[in-house]
Amino acid sequence: MPKSKSKRSRYQPPPKKKHKPSPPWYGALILVCFGVGVAMIVLNYLNLIPFWHGGTSSAFLFGGLGLIAVGFILATQWH
Repeated sequence: MPKSKSKRSRYQPPPKKKHKPSPPWYGALILVCFGVGVAMIVLNYLNLIPFWHGGTSSAFLFGGLGLIAVGFILATQWH
């Protein structure tokens, strides 16, 4: 015999999946990306890049900003 509507149980959404914790080296990778990105930008503007003797370069600026962006993206995925 089918159950009446009043006796049906309420809908319960499935439980949320728990993410695995990040590996121990993942936090160090985030800090390295931030540090190398900032160092590239600062060394570029101080004309201290060892193999570049032509003043400041926009390639080092964009490379440093890219590494900082990668650090932020990695930081949002850390568990």
